[in-house]
Parts: sequence; C-alpha cells; structure tokens
Amino acid sequence: MVGIGVSAMLASLNTWMLLRVELETALFASAWSAGTLNGVTGKTVFPAAVCILLLLVVVPLVSRPLRQLDLGDDAAAASGVHVGRTRLVAIAVGVALVSAGTAVAGPIAFIALAAPQITRRLAGTASIPLGTTGVVSGALLLAADLVAQHVIPFTVPVGVVTVVMGGAYLVWLLLHESRRRR
Repeated sequence: MVGIGVSAMLASLNTWMLLRVELETALFASAWSAGTLNGVTGKTVFPAAVCILLLLVVVPLVSRPLRQLDLGDDAAAASGVHVGRTRLVAIAVGVALVSAGTAVAGPIAFIALAAPQITRRLAGTASIPLGTTGVVSGALLLAADLVAQHVIPFTVPVGVVTVVMGGAYLVWLLLHESRRRR
C-alpha cells in the first residue's frame, strides 16, 4: 500500500512538473517517460556505457555470494557470506546499472520482468543465469524496437511495445501456470 501511495504521489509530481515547463521539454519528457530509443546517439550513450562497464566488473564478485543466498540466510552465513553486506552491494549495483540505462532511454517496462522468466525457461534451470538474462533482455529490447520503428505504421516509443509484449507474456504465463497446477 505504501508503494502504491508513493508511486501515485511521484506520478502527480511528474505531471505537475510537465505542466510547468515549455511544450517542447514536456513532449521530450513524456516520450522519455514512456521509454524510447528514438534520438539516442553515441554521445548520449557514452557516459552510461562507461558507468555500466565499470559496474559490470563488480557483478561477478556479487553473483557468487548471491547464489549462496539462494540456500537461505543461515546456510549462506555458515559458508562465510556476509548476508547484509552482500544484499546491500547487490542492490546498490543493480540500482546503479538500471539507473544508467534508464537515464538514456527512460523506463522501458516489462523487460526486467519478462526476460528472467523467459531465460529460466530457455535454460531449463531453477535459478536465473545473469549473463543469459542480459542477452535475452537485449534481444527482447531489439525486437520491441524493430516493431516500434518498422512494423507499426507510425513510430511509437519502444516502451509502448514492451508493455504490450510483456502484458501478453504475463497473461500467457498466468494461464500456463494455472493449467499446470490443475
């Protein structure tokens, strides 16, 4: 409930700020908030890419203790993992990685929700492999961008396409899981 309230409050703040700025700035901000790759150039990607590459050095150091945390806090602590510190570093690295990408393209919805589930099913594993998830995420984003720019008769932000694809996948996943349990 608190998350819904905070989200609604921040959305209303965003709307208020959009109403206070010039029309061109508001249109750009609206497109960015839908998640768009239109107008993204090497100049805008370079700072984010440098940040992401630096953060990717930390990912292998964090992923190993995270696998041990899958066993539970007590088992991970018994094997020498500092549970609180590992969680804090993993969250910080994850937030920084997402922030770098979001700064360039905006919040592109459903990729982060659908890609791990698709990867787990493709890999046939109980856990979600990070590297493979990154490749699947990139492929989903590329496919959504191709649809947004070339299949639909008018150009739409890629976030609109990912919401439709992600929503359809989510409905399929829910139906599939409910049938499997019967």
